[in-house]
Order: sequence, then C-alpha cells, then structure tokens
Amino acid sequence: MLELENIEGFEFASKKTSLTAADGTPLLSPIEGLIFRPMRAVSHDKGYLTEIYRTDWGVTDLPLVQINSTTTFPGQVRAWGIHQNITDRLFALSGSLCVAVFDGRKHSKTYGCVNEFFIGEHSQGLVLIPPGLWHGWKNIGNAEATIISMPSDLYNYDDPDRWELPWDSLKAEQAIPYRWPVGANS
Repeated sequence: MLELENIEGFEFASKKTSLTAADGTPLLSPIEGLIFRPMRAVSHDKGYLTEIYRTDWGVTDLPLVQINSTTTFPGQVRAWGIHQNITDRLFALSGSLCVAVFDGRKHSKTYGCVNEFFIGEHSQGLVLIPPGLWHGWKNIGNAEATIISMPSDLYNYDDPDRWELPWDSLKAEQAIPYRWPVGANS
C-alpha cells in the first residue's frame, strides 16, 4: 500500500467525503508509471469512431469497474487530486484541455517531475495515472470540455480514496512546481 505521508504536498491535502523537472529543466522521460496513449479517430461515411480503451493495448491489467463523465467550463481548473490505491484512466472526449501530473513520491526516480498533456476532441488520448501522483486539468478552450474517467476501483461513498489540494492555494504553490497555462478564457 502506498504511504501518502511520503508524498510531497500530502500534508496539506484534505480528504474529500511537455515534461519538466521541479527546477524547470526539461526531461526526456515521463513520470515513472504514468502512461499516455494517443488516439486516432477513424473516419467513415457517417462520421468517425475513436476507441477509448481496450484491454489488449496492455496499458494496465486493472479492472474496468466504473465509467464517469465530467465536464469543465472554459477557463476552469480541476486540481489537485491524488489517490492512495486507485489508478485513474482519463480520456478527453471534447473541448481543449491541459492535463498535468506531478510526481511528489519522495522515493520515485522521477520525484519532482511534472508532465503535461494537451488533449481534447482534436487530439484525443488516454492518460493512465497510477496511485500517488497529483493530477488535474484545466479547460484551455472556449467551450465546455468533457473527460471520461475510468477508475480502477469503485468510488466508495463512505470512505473515498481521494484527497484534494486546491490548485490556487498557497500550499499547492509551495508543494507543486507547476503553473497552469493561460487559455482562451484565462
């Protein structure tokens, strides 16, 4: 089991009922355990089809137990969240989003690294986020954006495996070396 106390910024969190190092140095490798799989829409005579998730891609062998759709209004940020046991699978269905992930795991080879992904309806992709990584997104477009979330475990209403650190708090600024990009409505 992951010990959240060993994650930078966790002490500030409250439980809810391009690649750069912390110093801004570019990195050539992604955060340990983080997976991004770009998608390709396949056109046909009536529209197009995009596969969102397939077990034979081999990105994870974790079960698909729940699928959620969440929208974010233009200019809004949904961050920072972290899980102790759940792996998140996020797919940008519509809009234009910047998804950011911070590795605050003190014993990780990629400790202090930030990865960001610019995804949306014109550049779709699946982001697999293992436990212990701070993550969130900002809608950088002019329209409502939709993310499909496919967590590895069912949401537990009585004891959720989710902690939050408000993105615009001083504590988040001290713990997570990331500034959200300016978008169309920022």
